[in-house]
Amino acid sequence: MASPLASPVTPAAAPATAGSFCDIVREHAQALGDRPAFTYGDETLTFAQLERNSNRVANALAAFGVKKGERVAFLGKNHPLYFEALLGAAKIGAVMTPVNWRLAAPEVAYILDNSCSRVVFVGEGFAELLARVRGALPDVEQVIGIDAPDHPGTDYRIWRDGFPARPPAAKVGTGDDALQLYTSGTTGRPKGAVMTHGSILSSRDPASDGRMRKWQEPVEGDVTLLAMPCFHISGTGTGIATMVAGTNAIVLPEYDPAKALDLIENYNISKIFLVPAAIRILLDHPRVREVDFSRLKYVTYGASPIPLQLMREAMEVLGCGFVQMYGMTETSGTIVALDPEDHVPEGSPRMRSVGTPLPGVEIRVIDAEGNDLPPNTVGEIATRSSKNMSRYWNNPEATAETIDAEGWLRTGDAGYLDEDGYLYIHDRVKDMIISGGENVYPAEVENALYAHPKVADVAVIGVPSDKWGEEVKACVVVKPGETLTEAELIAHAREHIAGYKCPKTVDFIEALPRNPSGKILRRTLRAPYWEGRDRAVN
Repeated sequence: MASPLASPVTPAAAPATAGSFCDIVREHAQALGDRPAFTYGDETLTFAQLERNSNRVANALAAFGVKKGERVAFLGKNHPLYFEALLGAAKIGAVMTPVNWRLAAPEVAYILDNSCSRVVFVGEGFAELLARVRGALPDVEQVIGIDAPDHPGTDYRIWRDGFPARPPAAKVGTGDDALQLYTSGTTGRPKGAVMTHGSILSSRDPASDGRMRKWQEPVEGDVTLLAMPCFHISGTGTGIATMVAGTNAIVLPEYDPAKALDLIENYNISKIFLVPAAIRILLDHPRVREVDFSRLKYVTYGASPIPLQLMREAMEVLGCGFVQMYGMTETSGTIVALDPEDHVPEGSPRMRSVGTPLPGVEIRVIDAEGNDLPPNTVGEIATRSSKNMSRYWNNPEATAETIDAEGWLRTGDAGYLDEDGYLYIHDRVKDMIISGGENVYPAEVENALYAHPKVADVAVIGVPSDKWGEEVKACVVVKPGETLTEAELIAHAREHIAGYKCPKTVDFIEALPRNPSGKILRRTLRAPYWEGRDRAVN
């Protein structure tokens, strides 16, 4: 890697006929040369280095016998060399599978075994975990340490540099697999969502559609803070997007609000993607109001709903444009977005939405039989576009349940479209509470409870009730130094929502369980109340 380079970047035009994101990076390497692609601490990986080094990786993997369509894996925190390895694998048609490093050993073993990965790249601090499960992984033939002094075996840089930097002979196109990300697994074993070069590019290539929204367009001087984990689409998707745009990404190994604030001050950070929980953590940092955010243009956010009070505070403190994104792993990321122009501090009906579909994305709201529902009627959201995953890896049954013969993908989310095409999310279909025959959507109740000035965080679940079938329960985190009673909070809720939607009981807890993407683990919260029952509905 070269010395840090934080000067403005003029994005190069992506090739109009790109068949893969590898083609675009190659064009950027020729046009941008030693402009930074990734900055990590005091090191910078330029586009020219990224191209040469990924060629070496491609040739090294090919020499080892890795073939087109085979999987390789990465177990570690965010690192620029992960993207170098991803790009190298993609150049020979191999598929990168980043593994959630927060998982327990058996869960890591399941993903590595399920993906049939032959080569595993391991980051610092995870060699021992991998060693513990290695005996249960017959497909893993080689482990390569990426800046991992705790790994006693092959070192990535030495391994990579033993091979030539000439482009590999393999050809890859839009229909070839490129990335495999595992879903959170909150309702069972995680599934590997397979994304192709085409599905990835359709979301991120400026040349793929001339109707990009203003906040999507790469401009001179763009620098993105990559703070979300690369085992999630928000992390890997952000890194691929900056490679495709020809701009610089400042990489954080993992989200840390103090380090994020330092980087915003020391670099020309113009864009950040954060989940709402991470925004809350940032705003709670004691130094946040001392930082100059004047160069920050956009904060994009998603993965879970954001209460109006939190949005209002973020707009006041950060002073930039906000873009709400709606998507999922299975759609290669964002498919619907609420533009900055629709964010107003005083709130508006549209701010309760996630926006309108991106170009090329179709959205329907359907009933249980798959029939279209009229505007303002809640049903399951379905989507069709080139952004959709191709399938679940080695799981045709789950694929058939999710994507129909006409290409419509059932998201599992409940919501509705208004007359103007704005999409409103109520909750996960499976999280809907049916109390006394009435449907209650947790997100609506949570927004009402979050409006209480003493509430820091809240999740709503359904628990068994002999009278109503299910009752609404709130799990609440109170702000530091505050006290709050169940009666006080329920009375507050009754001022904002119908009585049948209000929680019947409240549990005050220290923190809500969340997965690494920021989504609340409702199954974990529900489990004690449904223990011993045949079904988690009543």
